[in-house]
Amino acid sequence: MKPPHLFAYFGVELEYMIVDSATLAVRPWADRVLVDAGGKPVSDIERGRVTWSNELVAHVIELKTTRPEESLDGLAELFATEVAEVNRRLAAHGVRIMPTAMHPWMKPEEAVLWTHDYSEVYAAFDRIFDCRGHGWSNLQSVHLNLPFANDEEFERLHAAIRLVLPLLPALAASSPLVEGQATSELDNRLAFYRGNSARLPALCGQVIPEAVYSKSDYEKVIFGPITEQLAPHDPQGVLEARFSNSRGAIARFDRDSIEIRVLDIQECPAADLAVLRTVIALLRELVAETQLPLSKQKTVSVASLKTLFDATVAKGGEAWVDEPEVLQAFGSETTGVNAQELWRGVITRLNPAVDASASERHALAVIADYGTLASRILKAQAAGETVDAIYRRLAEGVSRNAMFWP
Repeated sequence: MKPPHLFAYFGVELEYMIVDSATLAVRPWADRVLVDAGGKPVSDIERGRVTWSNELVAHVIELKTTRPEESLDGLAELFATEVAEVNRRLAAHGVRIMPTAMHPWMKPEEAVLWTHDYSEVYAAFDRIFDCRGHGWSNLQSVHLNLPFANDEEFERLHAAIRLVLPLLPALAASSPLVEGQATSELDNRLAFYRGNSARLPALCGQVIPEAVYSKSDYEKVIFGPITEQLAPHDPQGVLEARFSNSRGAIARFDRDSIEIRVLDIQECPAADLAVLRTVIALLRELVAETQLPLSKQKTVSVASLKTLFDATVAKGGEAWVDEPEVLQAFGSETTGVNAQELWRGVITRLNPAVDASASERHALAVIADYGTLASRILKAQAAGETVDAIYRRLAEGVSRNAMFWP
């Protein structure tokens, strides 16, 4: 395997909820398919290039690349095949996979924690934070892992990610409904996520990572306070700072990568991979300092990026962007523009799906032209489609790797 330099590898994780085929209510039955050869429930089942796994709650199943991949090519189809196989196995139990980042009418008390491998870690989180809350038990996301080789590469990658992070909800929001109702936010998953560890604020910070650009500074500024705040609540030391860090992008120095965590999962793997290609293309450009020098990338404050993040969580593509460095980073020469136009400009300029599959190119065209999945869900509802009908269509669509249209 080649050394883990910038963009040498990609790690991708897709999370889906398991729901009753007839009622679409959540069902805590991930352990019906996550079983070893002896029939014992386990947290991970390796299936070649894709591994099935579970984290925290029993109605969520995660599909992830088993090892870092050198290219995203073919991953949309590979994940789609795995989704179909999970659905085939779940069908025997009267359940199926459903996409989007939040169940539209689930109540937090319906959540059941995973009780098998690593359950002591989940029990510790539950004891401290009470995981019967939407920000813990009702959220499905996409994680993107990007490597770095040393402090110099970490500096470049972390600076670029900090600038892109606040705009990601404007590209990927898919959670407009909470307990059956639309709210003032298009990305409710992130609205809950940013407050789910408020009891120990060092864990999540402001979601936007602090402006730290070396391993030693990261350990001092981010890991140190997390360890300090956890200590009185975790005397057995079950929880580690590196795993408890809940920012929107987290450094994993144990595997020399940064994991981006603020992307809502889309309606199908083709859409998820199209989004990831777009994000990666923009990060490559930033790391190369094509639009904005590194010195300027590093100066943007957490406060200004957090303000922009909160705006895109609420309004998605309609959020107004006027932060000069962010506009320049995205290649815009305007003094202000809405976030969807900003992403459309990136997609037009960088053409991230040019070498992708036809399904990914189609997915990216839909997102660029018609906006986030959250906005398309609300358009379908405004046109008279019931919530049940919308999410039944979404559950059908993910099994066919199909886009959602209002």
